[in-house]
Amino acid sequence: MSQTLTSTFGVDGMTCGHCVQAVTTELTELPGVKDVSIELVKGGTSQVTVVSDEPLADDAVRGAVEEAGYALTPKGSLL
Repeated sequence: MSQTLTSTFGVDGMTCGHCVQAVTTELTELPGVKDVSIELVKGGTSQVTVVSDEPLADDAVRGAVEEAGYALTPKGSLL
């Protein structure tokens, strides 16, 4: 039985369903990603939860989010 990991990230700049779809599409293309769910916070920091088979490198996640046109909230940020 394989073990899955759940990681949560903050993403700034998303305002609509299209934004959610763009980020979801980019993240699901990362190796090992099985599921992506996003709690959209318009004009704030949306919570992105990624389920994967292996640990995800922060740089890979950041690159995918930036490719979609958005920015990861720095860890420890109060935004």
